[in-house]
Amino acid sequence: MHIHLTPEALLTQLDYPVTPQTLAQMQEAVANTPGFDHFSKHLLSLKDALSHYNSIIALSNSHPFLKIKCEENSSEETIEAFRSVVKNWREKYKVSLQKVDEKPTYYIIGQN
Repeated sequence: MHIHLTPEALLTQLDYPVTPQTLAQMQEAVANTPGFDHFSKHLLSLKDALSHYNSIIALSNSHPFLKIKCEENSSEETIEAFRSVVKNWREKYKVSLQKVDEKPTYYIIGQN
């Protein structure tokens, strides 16, 4: 069974309102992320796992990708747990991430 998440469904699942602006941002992120359809359904399980660590999957205002972000004021233990969850998800679904310098944030840039 193949699950295809539309940009509207992704916005809703990531707790965004569906507006022309957010829809355009999501469509751009999907278009700029090679292999997105192969791992997109697994974003929802990542979102659930991250919710325990002050972390979210969000649209980026500065790059045409989705980002995975932990609140910077989180404890070091929380940030390490966040990194572990992200690393395991990345390896399991063969997703390429780009780390943001000095921040507990990653851009989802494609699939390996």
